Amino acid sequence: MQLFYTPDIDASHPQYFLSEEESKHAIRVLRLETGSEVQLIDGRGGLYTAQIHDAHPKRTILKITSVNTEFEKRNHYLHLAVAPTKNIERLEWFLEKATEIGIDEVSLIITQRSERKEAKTERLNKIITAAIKQSLKAYHPILNEPVTLNQLLDKPFKGQKFIAHCEPGEKFNLKDENNPAGALFNIDRPGRGFCSG
Repeated sequence: MQLFYTPDIDASHPQYFLSEEESKHAIRVLRLETGSEVQLIDGRGGLYTAQIHDAHPKRTILKITSVNTEFEKRNHYLHLAVAPTKNIERLEWFLEKATEIGIDEVSLIITQRSERKEAKTERLNKIITAAIKQSLKAYHPILNEPVTLNQLLDKPFKGQKFIAHCEPGEKFNLKDENNPAGALFNIDRPGRGFCSG
């Protein structure tokens, strides 16, 4: 069954109009027809099953047949902060995998040692969108614009905060310290994880 990302869908409406881009993809590329069943995700936890009512390549009309507004709802909130890598493909890979395992928010940070001082969040959001469609995730992670580490740490956050590092000093395992039912804020770099001592 084909899956479409529809962030503006309203669960109270029995019909939905696919955007021109998605309509073209559904009808011309995937060759879906009237009566074909599709699934829709809104990025806020909603998973919808729908049937194509009018297979138009510019404005396909869908009839919603079932709605799950809390599809795979999690009992925690995971917010990661990561410095964009010099090789942008590593950051893209990280966002793809983080989305697939289930993350709620990503903040891009510019640090003292950052080799990359900017990141195109529009492109990175497209990678996140493709990852939620590929892995059937109903929650679209929030991607924040790059800020400095100090700016990020000054923002209010309810929950536990952890910094992953491999500098000398006392280490512990994250799994032993975090509260899985709460909010978790982790600062990390792709390819580097918590060090256990």
